[in-house]
Amino acid sequence: MTPVVLAVSAVLVFAFSGVMAMAGIGAAFLFVPLFYYLGVPLAEATPVALLLNVVSLVVAVVTYWRAGLVNLQIGLPMMVVAVALSPLGARTTALVNTRLLLALFAAFLVFAGAMMLFYRPRKRTEPLSRRTEVTAGVGVGGVAGFLGGLLGVGGGNFVLPALNWMGFDAKVAAGTTSFVVVFASLSGFLGHASMGGLDPGFAGLMAVAAAAGSTVGSRLMTTRLSSAQLKKVIGVLLWLIAAKMIGDLLGG
Repeated sequence: MTPVVLAVSAVLVFAFSGVMAMAGIGAAFLFVPLFYYLGVPLAEATPVALLLNVVSLVVAVVTYWRAGLVNLQIGLPMMVVAVALSPLGARTTALVNTRLLLALFAAFLVFAGAMMLFYRPRKRTEPLSRRTEVTAGVGVGGVAGFLGGLLGVGGGNFVLPALNWMGFDAKVAAGTTSFVVVFASLSGFLGHASMGGLDPGFAGLMAVAAAAGSTVGSRLMTTRLSSAQLKKVIGVLLWLIAAKMIGDLLGG
């Protein structure tokens, strides 16, 4: 990989990590197609993207935890199941055709963008029962863990809409999602890394850029930025990336 490509990758990782840390979802789903288009093989792009999720969201989780924005009642069940199923999804990746995997990515980005742009979560007036929390946590965590490991996205874009739909405050949803995704991404990363193909130098440089971006983004989210404005920016960005991927698939 040339120095120019490395520099461009680092700048984009810094920017995307900062923006996505504000939403608590990590940017692995952006990094996989980004690295792929920059010439990084899919087998290497996926574990690096998951590693960057871990690095960037560890920083975000600390910030959200200190602000009291992590709900462990539902976050813990989600995290446990997601961690258990993420390696299974990661190992399934090798069985899926590359074009099909990219098509799944595009469909995922269209869905996630629509959720960000158009979904308006209802306000919850009463807390969820403990049984509902555990049941919802296990169900959402299972889907997020397996599909997150399969697609190399960490699962945050499955967890965040679910928490929004259940009526959690936007910032609590972001903080709780970041908590779940850190562990799910780590589990998925280990599953992918165990199959080889990871460049330590490239991964290390991108990790530094991701940590720096996440530090800036998570602090801005807790102190200055509007959740509604951020969701619109993320939604448009997701659709632009999906449009690029769909165009490439149809053209190829």
